[in-house]
Amino acid sequence: MSVLDSVKAVKKAEARMASQPEEVRNRALEEIGRSLEENQQLIFEANAEDMEQARRDGKAAPILKRLELTPEKLQVLISGIKDLIHLPDPLFKTQLARELDEGLTLYRESCPIGTIGIIFEARPDALVQISTLCVKSGNCVILKGGSEAAVTNRTLFGLIYQAVLKAGLPENCLLQLEDREEIAELLKCSGYVDLLIPRGSNNFVRYIMENTKIPVMGHADGICHIYADKKADIDKAVPVIFDAKTQYVAACNTVETLLVHRDIAPELLPKLKSAMEGRVEIRGTEEVQKLISCEPATEEDFAKEYMDYIVSVKLVDSIEEAIEHINTYGSHHTDCIITEDAAAAELFMRMVDSAGVYQNCSTRFADGYRYGFGAEVGISTSKIHARGPVGLEGLVSYKYKLFGSGQIVADYASGKKQFHFRDL
Repeated sequence: MSVLDSVKAVKKAEARMASQPEEVRNRALEEIGRSLEENQQLIFEANAEDMEQARRDGKAAPILKRLELTPEKLQVLISGIKDLIHLPDPLFKTQLARELDEGLTLYRESCPIGTIGIIFEARPDALVQISTLCVKSGNCVILKGGSEAAVTNRTLFGLIYQAVLKAGLPENCLLQLEDREEIAELLKCSGYVDLLIPRGSNNFVRYIMENTKIPVMGHADGICHIYADKKADIDKAVPVIFDAKTQYVAACNTVETLLVHRDIAPELLPKLKSAMEGRVEIRGTEEVQKLISCEPATEEDFAKEYMDYIVSVKLVDSIEEAIEHINTYGSHHTDCIITEDAAAAELFMRMVDSAGVYQNCSTRFADGYRYGFGAEVGISTSKIHARGPVGLEGLVSYKYKLFGSGQIVADYASGKKQFHFRDL
């Protein structure tokens, strides 16, 4: 079967998927969680095969980190599914109720987007998160994961698909694509796919946007910043920066650039250097190199997502200079200020143009699970429809329902009748 025919089959299942009651969707999630729990050994064997092949291929450490599905990661996924079950149903919620005239009532009700295509990196856990969020939100989903995780993804998808069918969801509500060549075919499926969410490099996301008529939502780079203000608490700053850089270095919400106010640099940088010694390579401007021993930072460093144990450091004179740097070089993902000055934090949060703006905490909190969304399909840096970690709310749209009793527009156009617009 061609990609187009497969996608058409998914589209055909869309209406039935969208009408499934909450108890059926939650039952599907329960079945998925149970299947993952019962088939752990099978999953780990598949992942070990992918890991072995990736090492033979000489894949970089950050890719291996993303690719590995540990028992701890799997338990987090299963826990996330349980959390998702208990989240309120995002569908069939009345968002507006208005009487336009007597016997003519308008409602706006939440509904699924429809059929979503998601192309994601070599992270098997992403497949589970994406699938379960789409099940909960009543969307059909087409999944294309990174080739490095081919065996793991195939195993996970098989378990998940059989689980949702067992629970009563319609056949073809989920589809997995495996060949890279199928991406180009998917991009041609305008009219059958309602939204594409690409997760990957800047170049890859741009390729998707430039080669399809399907609406695209997503983010390219994760160039995240921390600005240590002149009124920063040094004892807070060091562990926050260390966590943001080292807790999971391959993630898009890892800090890549540190901006330090000149007033506190002589105290902060030596302590940070000591904390990061042997773990993180620091690249600094000439001013930074005068305060600590580090590698030189180039202009390109400040526009780079390392996804590695490297951080670039620059000194600034003011919060305004820090904000300008972030808005110029950042990717509008997640940026943080460390300060005890509430006014400075408010200015930073208002002026920094990013999906997430933080005070005194690690950028690694930018995550659907940590926001209480259960999981995420990705993090959006766009400003239309959904922004930041995209959970259930970002996967629903709405429709207008108008209930009449024989009204015609001609009566209102002629003045015979008038609207009175009364909110119910």
